[in-house]
Amino acid sequence: MPRVLICDELPVVRNGLRMMLSAGDGITVIDSTDSGAHAVMLARSHRPDVIITGLSLRGTSGLELMSRLRRDNLQPTAQFVVYTMNYADEIISEILHAGVSCVVGPESDAEDLTSAVRIAARGEVMLPPRVARRLVDWFRRRNTQPEETLRPIAAALTTRERQVLVLIATGLSTEQVADRLAIGIATVRTHVYRMRSKLQLTDRAQLVSFAYRAGLMQT
Repeated sequence: MPRVLICDELPVVRNGLRMMLSAGDGITVIDSTDSGAHAVMLARSHRPDVIITGLSLRGTSGLELMSRLRRDNLQPTAQFVVYTMNYADEIISEILHAGVSCVVGPESDAEDLTSAVRIAARGEVMLPPRVARRLVDWFRRRNTQPEETLRPIAAALTTRERQVLVLIATGLSTEQVADRLAIGIATVRTHVYRMRSKLQLTDRAQLVSFAYRAGLMQT
């Protein structure tokens, strides 16, 4: 049951996010604030599982809030969902480099938001489709050659594992991968666990990097 803290300088955004999350079973909004300093205090006292933050807060930015809380090294570690209306390349680059798990925007509905919270709570990644497509296009335009040393390692993956890995690397969530391949969500998670064990990788971000470096995303 993810416990969520909402942070944004605009009341209409905070209230709107809270209302959308109220429709999701098993999600608890513990508080909301427009202040970066207050957000830090709330995070330290309530230890939320997920923090939804805009990029602008009173007294600081959403990115600085994330950096400050990571320096605190609170346990359990909160995962971040960023709400932004700006999908410019430089903004998305800053968000991803800050270690954000999920990004949502004004086109996101209640189902998208609750999915993002649950996905972030599991330490997984969800990006808006147009952002994921741009990232895939960017990787393809790089024209880098696959790292030959990774090809034998990739060959150890089963056909289904490679299918799951490629879909994850295009930005699909666990639920979306399951739907695309007509398999169960638990089965997708089992494949991800086995791939991480085989490849000796720790998280989905490393799996995505491996998929591109090993040439699995080439068309």
